[in-house]
Amino acid sequence: MALTPDDVVTKQFQHVRFKDGFDPDEVDDFLDEIVIEWRKALEENVELKAKLAAFESGDAPVAAAAPAAEAPAPVVEEAPVAAPAEPAPSGSATATAGIIELAQRLHDEHVAEGEAKRAQLIADAEGEVNRIRTEAEAKQREESARLERERNTLEARITELRNFERDYRSQLRGYIEGQLRDLDEKSASTDSTPVSAIGL
Repeated sequence: MALTPDDVVTKQFQHVRFKDGFDPDEVDDFLDEIVIEWRKALEENVELKAKLAAFESGDAPVAAAAPAAEAPAPVVEEAPVAAPAEPAPSGSATATAGIIELAQRLHDEHVAEGEAKRAQLIADAEGEVNRIRTEAEAKQREESARLERERNTLEARITELRNFERDYRSQLRGYIEGQLRDLDEKSASTDSTPVSAIGL
């Protein structure tokens, strides 16, 4: 069975009654199929790398021998690790240099991308700090203006109360002085009147 990624995505397992999950045997079988196809892909990848190295080195016999090596059925259980060691040294060196150059280029791209992302994050953070600072300053100015208005209102009220107190004191003083004058006048008039006239 030729396994494709769509097969993995669309695979449906039968539910088992009276248990949670899928049928373990069915899952194991499917995983075995995945492993077989994966190993085939790895072997093909190794063979293609060997062919590429042979073409880069310019060795035609190695390139012609590669299809002959493909003729036998691939062994599923063995993972061929030593297959790439066969190409000529010059091709291997060229391939290694190409791989190192590619790795260096990828490294440089990732570093540049990371630095750009870092610069973007710093710029975003600074923008956010500036926005928060601007909002805080605006709130502070607004609060200061509100407190200044309240202070002016309270000072005006205090001045109004002081004026009222002063007027009240002067009116009270005038009233008391008037009452004292009236008492003085009455006492002066009672001093001149005989006691029998007062009714005592």
